[in-house]
Amino acid sequence: MANQLLRWLILFIGSVLSACMSTQPTQFYVLEPLSAASSSLSATEKKRQIGIGPVSIPALLERKQIVTRLPDNSIKVAEFHQWASPLKDNVAEVLTHNLATLQPNSLIRTYPWSAYGAVDYRVIINIVRFDTRPDQSVNFEATWSIMDEKNHTLLSNGRSKIEHPMDDSSYPSTVKALSKILSEFSRELSVALGNIK
Repeated sequence: MANQLLRWLILFIGSVLSACMSTQPTQFYVLEPLSAASSSLSATEKKRQIGIGPVSIPALLERKQIVTRLPDNSIKVAEFHQWASPLKDNVAEVLTHNLATLQPNSLIRTYPWSAYGAVDYRVIINIVRFDTRPDQSVNFEATWSIMDEKNHTLLSNGRSKIEHPMDDSSYPSTVKALSKILSEFSRELSVALGNIK
């Protein structure tokens, strides 16, 4: 009886150790902003100041792990594929960088911008969807508003819905597709900002 108990104990410890040794390393990802373009603005020209934020994302995405939607509307949480920083912060940083690239005549600040003083305009963004369906599509949906900060008035608002087919469901491709769709949304915001004088 004691020999059998000892054998079971050795087998259990061996299986636990082998499980620990075979655990795959966690991969970390960041969203990629647009490449910076050279600015043709002269140093003396006054730039308008635009604040980006606050940016909100669905509670479902407020986690370290990358979330994908499955065809049956269930979700998959990738334990070993995680965001390198909070997703909401990464999205706000990328949007700020993208708009600074697309709007060289403006100074773009991420919320909160109090350290830089006041801004002329604020872009409030509520992201409803920012996910992928493996081997199907990458999906983005958001509502946005552009506010005049001095007069506290709404200047423009809209709803953006972007979807692209996606045939590679690997995590690096997923993050690349999400970066691309965020760039497309940035271009939509840039057009709206360009229409405000």
